[in-house]
Amino acid sequence: MRVNSKNMEGAPNKLLLVDDHQILIDGLKLMLEDEDDFSVISETHSAEEALLFLDGNKVDLVLSDYGLQGMTGLQFNEKLKKSYPEVKILILSMHDEPHIVKEILKSGVNGYLLKNITKEEFLTALHKIVKGETYTSSEITKLLVKNLHNEDQPQLLTSRERQILELIATEYTNRRIAEELFISERTVENHRKNIFRKTKTSSLVGLIKFTYANNVI
Repeated sequence: MRVNSKNMEGAPNKLLLVDDHQILIDGLKLMLEDEDDFSVISETHSAEEALLFLDGNKVDLVLSDYGLQGMTGLQFNEKLKKSYPEVKILILSMHDEPHIVKEILKSGVNGYLLKNITKEEFLTALHKIVKGETYTSSEITKLLVKNLHNEDQPQLLTSRERQILELIATEYTNRRIAEELFISERTVENHRKNIFRKTKTSSLVGLIKFTYANNVI
């Protein structure tokens, strides 16, 4: 059973959709039509229009394309966070290039999804973000973890730790990781603790953001 994700006032979270392709906006609205916890209160086709709307309307979460006309999603996020720090933003994009993902995560967005996501993952992201968590597409997470193998950059994690991190990103349990690598569950747990201790993080998303912010990847 899905946990209630209404806003602090007990009302549906107010969403603003920002994309210059109407067909994509329509697709998002279709996925949200049966969701009681979310309400699309407006849609705009540019960041400028979105900022004007935000100036006089309360919004809980903005869903924005990365490639907007006249302003990138990152520039939009910068202006949004400066003027409306309480408003969360989820970036949707077709870009899975590591350097773009790096910029997006360092900008402080609340979530980043590829546009080929399923409805289930899309809704999962919304529920987590409105509760204060950061969310990235599972494909993006796996991509970033694989980049921990970049031999041209300093290696914060050992090869075994990076190997385990990749399996964690694939949502393997400790038991399955142990079976995959022919080691004990206790050893897996110790490696997991070392990974988070070294990076001073407590989640996979936090780890990825740390590694990019500190040029580990």
